[in-house]
Amino acid sequence: MSEWQALGERTVYENRWVRVGMADVVLPDGRHLDHTVIRLRPVAVAAVLNEHDEVLLLWRHRFITGAWAFELPSGGTADGEDPAHAAAREFEEETGWRPGPMRLLLAVDPMPGISTSHHRVYWTDQARRVGEPRDAFESTRREWVPLARVPELVTDGRIRSANTIAALLLLHHLRPESQNR
Repeated sequence: MSEWQALGERTVYENRWVRVGMADVVLPDGRHLDHTVIRLRPVAVAAVLNEHDEVLLLWRHRFITGAWAFELPSGGTADGEDPAHAAAREFEEETGWRPGPMRLLLAVDPMPGISTSHHRVYWTDQARRVGEPRDAFESTRREWVPLARVPELVTDGRIRSANTIAALLLLHHLRPESQNR
């Protein structure tokens, strides 16, 4: 089995958030093709559980897909920024809660066939309210949702984001006590 080989890449668009490139790729059978590559900053995601096995989620509208859904707080990681710190920072900015020590839950690449968008999801079971969210525009409301409801919310489309689905289903699986509530 052979790998695809990128001979080079040229930038077709770039701003501070994204760079879109066109790669010259050689397939294992020798054919060449142009392949779009979307390069994004790494994303840090925060899942915070309370003592009742509830997770704090944002209810928000995404104009790109035209959908309302629950999501975990997340954002881009700045150059040189520790991803765990970025996850905690984003969580506090978007919820008004300061999380405790963050532990890596999982790392995912939601679209590895076209994008370098690498998501690192951190979690903690400690948080304290520190005030109103600085970035309240990020969501319509913030809600503590029982982890036991996650499968239902995924199934009925009220959780749609791939990183949120992966993280919450894994937490649901790892914390069986939440299923007994």
